[in-house]
Amino acid sequence: MSAHAWAAVAVFVAAYVLIASERIHRVAAALGGAAAMILIGATDSDAAFFSQESGVDWNVIFLLLGMMIIVGVLRQTGLFEFLAIWAAKRGKGHPFRVMALLVLITAVASAALDNVTTVLLVAPVTLLVCERLDTPPVPFLIAEIMASNIGGTATLIGDPPNIIIASRADLTFNDFLVHLTPIVVLLTGVLVVLCRLLFGRKLAYDPERARLVMALEEREAIHDPQLLRRSLAVLVLVLIGFVLHSSIHLEPAAVALLGAGLAVLVSQMSPEHYLAEVEWETLVFFMGLFVMVGGLVEIGVIEELGKVVIDGVGDRYLVAATVLLFGSALLSGIVDNIPFVTTMTPLVAGLVDAGGPQAHSLWWALALGADLGGNATAVGASANVVVLGIARRSGYPISFWEFTKYGIVVTTVTVSLCWPYLWLRYFM
Repeated sequence: MSAHAWAAVAVFVAAYVLIASERIHRVAAALGGAAAMILIGATDSDAAFFSQESGVDWNVIFLLLGMMIIVGVLRQTGLFEFLAIWAAKRGKGHPFRVMALLVLITAVASAALDNVTTVLLVAPVTLLVCERLDTPPVPFLIAEIMASNIGGTATLIGDPPNIIIASRADLTFNDFLVHLTPIVVLLTGVLVVLCRLLFGRKLAYDPERARLVMALEEREAIHDPQLLRRSLAVLVLVLIGFVLHSSIHLEPAAVALLGAGLAVLVSQMSPEHYLAEVEWETLVFFMGLFVMVGGLVEIGVIEELGKVVIDGVGDRYLVAATVLLFGSALLSGIVDNIPFVTTMTPLVAGLVDAGGPQAHSLWWALALGADLGGNATAVGASANVVVLGIARRSGYPISFWEFTKYGIVVTTVTVSLCWPYLWLRYFM
């Protein structure tokens, strides 16, 4: 690599160390890294703000903004309190049973919606459940992040990298269901077992708390039924829009913004109420992170690394799938899986186009590695950053290393289980 490229790598590593060490606020580190990338010429304003390949992914930013506003309207109805009491009662007041239930709900919803939308809806419920049970919410939130990334792997719309892969590889919604859902079902069950091993000792059962929870009536939590009906109708329309976005020629971000506008209209709320739920720090952090990674893309660092890997494996597709699976998991935990997949898809497309039927397994190796690798660190996927922002604002900050020590375990186990699945399904 050139000296210029090494300078860009140094800027990225320095910013990443500051984010990981939490010596300064993560937003300051991300914005400082983005500014440094521009100052050293690794990227410029056109690339940073307008390039689809190496700039801020405004689709992600506005998808998050729109869904945060919808969640802000829903919060005013008492829906989250209702769901919190319902979940606690279904789990009989046992914290681990409630955690397992929320993990399963999160995984299924992430496949049906998308993982970012799901965690925006589930995280407020979780905080209220834990308050009712007097149990620490951090293990619940970490488990739900991982469930959202695993569940979102199952479908085309479940995780943003899947949308990118589907567009480049001309894959359908059903292709993802057929190829990825079987392994995701297995991994979700494995995650529940891992949650027991990782968090079980932190979840103490309090019989008195459980008795009080079981005596609650969840219907009493709904204090604005009319607004609830209107807001849920808007949410249903948004979810339908997500599923049909390719048919109606609207990006998910546009659907979310239209839904946010409609929710504000039917609620007739003042801005301070629905904007209170917007995680502005999270949105700005994402912008800085996108610009930093975009600098590495613009200057050719990620492409050069990808070419080295692909040249090394040649037409040995099992080796290529193995490298893609584990390499994508590793790199997606470091640079966020959205820009990583954006960079890798042209390289994978070249290998697939030049190969036979087995070469198509490379798309599934890339999807599994990138989606599941997002669990490895606190900045590996959009859902991670969103939930950590909510946790911080709610008074339960989750440090980079607190999340990562669990994330590495879950990622290692789940990605390792994907290798025999790829081998048995595509190479035996």
